[in-house]
Amino acid sequence: MGRLDGKVAMVTGGALGIGEGTSLLFAKEGAKIVVADIAQEAGQRLVEQIRENGGDASFVKLDVSKEDEWKKAMELVIKIYGKINVVVNNAGVSLGKNIEETTLEEWNWLMGINATGVFLGTKYAIQHMKNNGENCSIINRSSIDGQVAEAGLFAYCASKGAVTSLTKAAALHCGEQRYKIRVNSVHPAYVHTALTEKEAEDSGLTKEEYFAKVAALHPIGYIGKPIDIAYADVYLASDESLFVTGAELTIDGGWTAQ
Repeated sequence: MGRLDGKVAMVTGGALGIGEGTSLLFAKEGAKIVVADIAQEAGQRLVEQIRENGGDASFVKLDVSKEDEWKKAMELVIKIYGKINVVVNNAGVSLGKNIEETTLEEWNWLMGINATGVFLGTKYAIQHMKNNGENCSIINRSSIDGQVAEAGLFAYCASKGAVTSLTKAAALHCGEQRYKIRVNSVHPAYVHTALTEKEAEDSGLTKEEYFAKVAALHPIGYIGKPIDIAYADVYLASDESLFVTGAELTIDGGWTAQ
């Protein structure tokens, strides 16, 4: 028996990086997976990989910053699977600039994906989960930068702080309404993905210098892998965490313990 047997789960930004790791592990644990991403080619490849390994997966093209696309994506999930139990609002972008360097255009772009995208994903997840009578879970991808801050990631920090607080407010709402929906945020430190590769390019250092510098910031001595975050997502998606809502699950190699 898998830990997610019988559940239908959508993972945004599910084609690459942490999202890919979560999609693969969810499928391994028995969930029917909806990979939602703007990266259609990568998403289709991942769906085929899951199917070849005996899983059930579908791809939905989704720009998380656009409300109409959320409505269509959710309708398609319900049409295919008849329900949705888990939404992982994982899609996100980063920008290696401080407050003085950040333009309004860059701010709006990043907040549209990282904050508005999570707002829309949480809102429409609740609308489609609240009447299905089953245990449901919304998992919002924040960051340690939603708890502490880094000067050179100004807009990113702001967006992840928004995710942290909106998650708690949504969790309280679902509790007050007695919906069988839990809402939690997951806070990784640095994980080696295409996103951190981009941050390395923006840093002015070589990739080797950047990743050595970043690894040294984690007391455990190295940065994470997507699977490290995927295991946390499985816990929050499963019925093992029925008493967990409005929580911040920090997976950071000791970063915020300092």
